[in-house]
Amino acid sequence: MIERPEYLNQLIQFKDKDLIKIVTGIRRCGKSTLYELYIEYLKSNGISNEQIIYLNLEDYTFDTIKDYKDLYEYIDSKLIKEKQNYVFIDEVQKVIDFQKACDSLYIKKNVDLYITGSNSKLLSGELATLLSGRYVEIKMLPLSFKEYISYVGENDIQKKYVDYITKGSFPYTLMLKDTTDIKMYLDGLYNTVIVNDIADRKDIADIGMLKDIIKFMFDNIGNICSSTSIANTMTSSGRKISVPTVEKYLEALVESYVLYKVPRYDIKGKNYLISGAKYYVSDVGLRYYLLGRKIGDDGSILENIVYLELLRRGYEVYIGKQDMNEVDFVAINEKGVEYYQVSYTVKDEKTLERELNSLENINDHNPKYLLTTDYAPYTSYNGIKQINVFDWLLNK
Repeated sequence: MIERPEYLNQLIQFKDKDLIKIVTGIRRCGKSTLYELYIEYLKSNGISNEQIIYLNLEDYTFDTIKDYKDLYEYIDSKLIKEKQNYVFIDEVQKVIDFQKACDSLYIKKNVDLYITGSNSKLLSGELATLLSGRYVEIKMLPLSFKEYISYVGENDIQKKYVDYITKGSFPYTLMLKDTTDIKMYLDGLYNTVIVNDIADRKDIADIGMLKDIIKFMFDNIGNICSSTSIANTMTSSGRKISVPTVEKYLEALVESYVLYKVPRYDIKGKNYLISGAKYYVSDVGLRYYLLGRKIGDDGSILENIVYLELLRRGYEVYIGKQDMNEVDFVAINEKGVEYYQVSYTVKDEKTLERELNSLENINDHNPKYLLTTDYAPYTSYNGIKQINVFDWLLNK
C-alpha cells in the first residue's frame, strides 16, 4: 500500500472527535486503502479487531444490505457495548437512505464513524440537513506528483513527469509495470466504474453521447466552456444534443469527481462571475488513455496538474479576470490571496512578456507566481516570482 500521510494524518487528528469523518473522491483514488492504513494505525495503538467494523458496500458479501434499516441493524449487532467501536462504511451511497443509519450511529456514545463516497451529492440534501455541523469532509484526490515521486524515486524528474501524465495518478497503476496492463486497467476504470456508474446514477440511456461529451471535455481542459458552446460544437459535428442534456452530463461528471468546474473571479471588482467556467480532469492519465498526447497539449496538462495541487493544499481556486487579461488561477485560503500563471516554458521572450503581463496588471500586493518547467536561477520580475514547477510540486 502507498502511504498517503497527508490524508492519514487528518484521520488521526479527528480520531474519537464527535464528528463523522467523510472521505470523498473519484472511484479508485485510494479511499479504501486509506481506511486500511488507518485501521493498521488503530491496531498498532491498542485497538482490537473486535472494536473495528468495516463494510465495503461494493463487496458482494454485503449484498443483502439494501436500505438504512439493514445497514443499521447489521452494524448494531456487531457493536461491543462496553468499548469504543470504530465503524467504517465504504461507498455508503450504495444504500438507500443511508443518512438515517449514519445519524443513528452518530448519536451512540461508543461509535466513531467513518464513511466514504464517490459522489459529491453525498453531502447535500437530507444528509446535509441531518448531519449539519456534525461531520468533517476529507477531499481525496489520486496521487499527487510528490506522492508519485516518493514511490518511484527522484532520479530523472522530467522522465518521471512524462510517466506520471501518461500512466496516470490512480494508485493501482503503480503496481502495473507493463503499459498494456495499465491501459487495460484504465479501460476498465473508464468503462465500468466511470461511464456505467454515471449512466446508472443519472439514468442516461445514450452511452455513446456520454462518452463523446467526456472526450470533448477532456480535450478542452483549461478552455472556457459553456453548455451552449458545447451543444453547438457537438451538433455541428453531427451529434445533435440539447443544452439541458449537456448540463445534465456535465453535472454528472462533476458530481462523480471526474471533472472539476472552476468558475471565474473578477479581480478588480472582487466578485464571482457566473459565466465562463473552465473544467479540469481529476487524472491526466485517464485523459491520455482516451486521447493520446497531442501537439500543444503540454501547457494545458501542466495547468491541470497545478490546479489539482492547489486543491490539495487547501485553496479555493478560481480563474482570474482582470479587464481583458486572464490569470490562470486565483488561489484563496485563510491567509489571503495568491495569483498563479502557468506556462510550460517561457524561454521565448514574447511568451514571457505575455505571461507576466497578466500578473503585472493586478494592482494589489498579494503574492504572484509564474510556474514553468524551465530550470533557471531564482528570478523575480517586479515582485513576480518565477519558480520551476517541479520544485513547486515537490515543495523544494
